[in-house]
Amino acid sequence: MTAKKGVFLTAEWRKLALAQYAVEEQILLKYLPPHTELDSWNGKYYVSLVGFMFMNVKLLGFNIPFHTNFEEVNLRFYVRYKDGKEWKRGVVFVKEIVPLPAITFVANTIYKEKYQTLPMKHVWVEQENQLEVDYLWKSETWHNFQITANAKPEEIAPGSEEEFITEHYWGYTKIARNKTSEYGVEHPRWQVYPIKSYKINVNFGINYGNDFAFLNHVEPDSVFLAEGSEISVLKGKRF
Repeated sequence: MTAKKGVFLTAEWRKLALAQYAVEEQILLKYLPPHTELDSWNGKYYVSLVGFMFMNVKLLGFNIPFHTNFEEVNLRFYVRYKDGKEWKRGVVFVKEIVPLPAITFVANTIYKEKYQTLPMKHVWVEQENQLEVDYLWKSETWHNFQITANAKPEEIAPGSEEEFITEHYWGYTKIARNKTSEYGVEHPRWQVYPIKSYKINVNFGINYGNDFAFLNHVEPDSVFLAEGSEISVLKGKRF
């Protein structure tokens, strides 16, 4: 099997736990890739802590032995880029954590992302009326992001915060002083599970640096759990 033209990677992103924190604009500007600008939701600049499963990964249409299913946890924020007359809404990753060194090498080398390899594990407990997901990783100590939700997913409401967070279809990375890498991500509209409770046991300073250490002491503005879908990552370009 070969990949569709222009597709670098296909996979499934499943059971995405997302927690949104409002952050001062000045903090994010130093991480902003050239030619992009911050994208806001109702005047707030968000970072999202995101945990999910990468499943059925294929690189250029081929499975990679022992690299088919794995966890990822990332911290990201939201930007937009004007390409001609079109505004593209995308994300920038502060850091992406995975348990596999080969994934880190490929992502950092090809896309100039900021991946880190750490021990990771996850727990999914699916019951008739309840769903529990928990993503765990070890950086000095164990950290985790756990959500308990209703078992039945719902459609994302048009114009909602969930729509804003999940429907950024581009990734942007600063690769030089005045140079940016762009790649596209294709997926259908997602569903979300109504949240019952959550626990975030994360030292943001250890994981993401002093700029984000203050998040240890604040509650997220919102938390939700998305089912996810099959996704395609397109080959990138630079500008």
